[in-house]
Amino acid sequence: MADHPAKPDRDALLGELSALSSTATSADGAVSLSVNTDGVLTQLRLTDAVSRMSPDEIADAVLRTYVEAQRDSAKRTGQLLAPLGSGGYLMDRLRWRMRFEPAPPPAVPRHEERTGAVLKNRSAEAPAVAPPPGPVADEDFYRQGPRMDQAW
Repeated sequence: MADHPAKPDRDALLGELSALSSTATSADGAVSLSVNTDGVLTQLRLTDAVSRMSPDEIADAVLRTYVEAQRDSAKRTGQLLAPLGSGGYLMDRLRWRMRFEPAPPPAVPRHEERTGAVLKNRSAEAPAVAPPPGPVADEDFYRQGPRMDQAW
């Protein structure tokens, strides 16, 4: 008889997944953050170094550090779930999180037009955005049948 690997204890596995936290720090130390097993941000710390950074640089540092923490979280979660198999939706999502690359930030002119000490209000120049469509009735949703589009 071939020995089958023992399935992990459900309660122990759930406890490890609940306790899992991944922390990442930007290369310059300005940003440090933590995510849980789902990749949800649970802690964000900014040092005084951000005072020398532009808002775009801060946003980029936060995003890149967040992606690093999410990748680590996905890797560690996958290792915990490996005894259950490597197929299925959850493992596909973990693999996707490990490969995710954020889009580069849009180029913003360095010297914005200023009015006094406050940036010029350009909200009136923004194009009007159509409101989102209303909710879809359950019948309409289920009538479409199975769909294989991305969940998010």
